[in-house]
Amino acid sequence: MFTTNDYCAHEPETCHFKLYNSKEKHMEQHKQKMDRFNDHNFLPQFIDKYRELPCLWQVKHPFYTNKRKRQAALDQLLNLVKLQIPTANINYLKVKIGGLRSTYNREGKKVQDSMRSGAAADDIYVLRLWYYDRLRFLSDQTEIRPSLSTYPSISDEASEVQPGPSTQEEDVEKPSMSQ
Repeated sequence: MFTTNDYCAHEPETCHFKLYNSKEKHMEQHKQKMDRFNDHNFLPQFIDKYRELPCLWQVKHPFYTNKRKRQAALDQLLNLVKLQIPTANINYLKVKIGGLRSTYNREGKKVQDSMRSGAAADDIYVLRLWYYDRLRFLSDQTEIRPSLSTYPSISDEASEVQPGPSTQEEDVEKPSMSQ
């Protein structure tokens, strides 16, 4: 019999179970929480409340970097979530917000990629996320970072091939004619 405790990543401070003793019970509770959060009646309410708290999602909002204001906004959102999931905490809430945002961004990227590829109109990716339109307020909040490449750019290669005296020619001493 193992006595090792195994901890959950989504609720590290509160949720643990002993290996082989109550893991199944814990996983069932976790599944019930997810079902209640993703409920078609609750999730739209959650997204609407999240949209009403721009300091949590709007990067240029004056309170976006204010920890106290953000914490107060998270508490408001948590109060709504606790009506549906009484055991929810701030960590659970942050994980859910992060999940919604990453899922929204992933779906949007699939649509953009399918349109960029030059595919026919029939081949454009069709959204599968039922709440995608509700999250459209996040669309201008994603900053696209320039990608870094380890390959030299074309302009770098062109500057290396430009004609001119080579460094080897300059380093060679010219023979003297006088003796």
